[in-house]
Amino acid sequence: MARLLYPPQPSPAMSATSTSSSPAPLSRHLLLFLGAVVLTLAWELLGADLAVMHFFGSAQGFPLRSSWLMETLLHDDLRKLGVVLYALVWVWALWPQRWSAGHWPVFQIGRRERIWLGVLVTACLLAINLIKRSSATSCPWSLSEFGGVAAYVSHWNLWLTDGGPGHCFPGGHASSAFAFIGLTLPWLEPSTGPGHPAPNTQAWRWLGLIGVIGIFLGAVQTLRGAHYPSHTLWTLLICWGVSWALWRLGRPWLARSAATSPDRV
Repeated sequence: MARLLYPPQPSPAMSATSTSSSPAPLSRHLLLFLGAVVLTLAWELLGADLAVMHFFGSAQGFPLRSSWLMETLLHDDLRKLGVVLYALVWVWALWPQRWSAGHWPVFQIGRRERIWLGVLVTACLLAINLIKRSSATSCPWSLSEFGGVAAYVSHWNLWLTDGGPGHCFPGGHASSAFAFIGLTLPWLEPSTGPGHPAPNTQAWRWLGLIGVIGIFLGAVQTLRGAHYPSHTLWTLLICWGVSWALWRLGRPWLARSAATSPDRV
């Protein structure tokens, strides 16, 4: 595992070659992010949200809305698991020392960096919840065509309410996974200084796993009629954007702190 996360470092000549032949991390991540935004907007403009919801629901509602598998196990219980994982992140972040050599490298980064990662996860969860509280968009199961009272209104139409209860954008359940995106950033965009991880492409696999779990959680809510697919995509984009922006903001501070007082914990 350590070899996967800490591969041998290339020679200076190889580093120069790879740097000149590939875009900088900032440019690469920015292009990926903007591409995902464009695809999500295209999905909405094509009206794919309602088309998907009509496939799973009818005038009688959504058959899977209250099923034990979907509502209890895959929503309520998995949400509780997300709370436990969030608590464990802070136990890891505040742990007074590094684990000894031989454990997974994720446990061996300094406490300053771990605390900052805890802040990233918290910021993502707060962002999603604050947007949901202020959103006038109602859930699909509240639409009149699915047995509710609301009319479909795009969440971009801020000056028109849909007649329903609102507070349904973006998807909260998917944030139980997407909020942890930032935990991969020490290996994708490492800080400089002693004790910090080396750049590592293996972390993209962990990022992909988080993405798959988040999409799965969002799909559960779509099947129940609780969220449009775009709600899950925007949750991903919000968590991605918040994590990445705060990590870029904190990297200079982490590097300076390591240079002036090497982080031994």
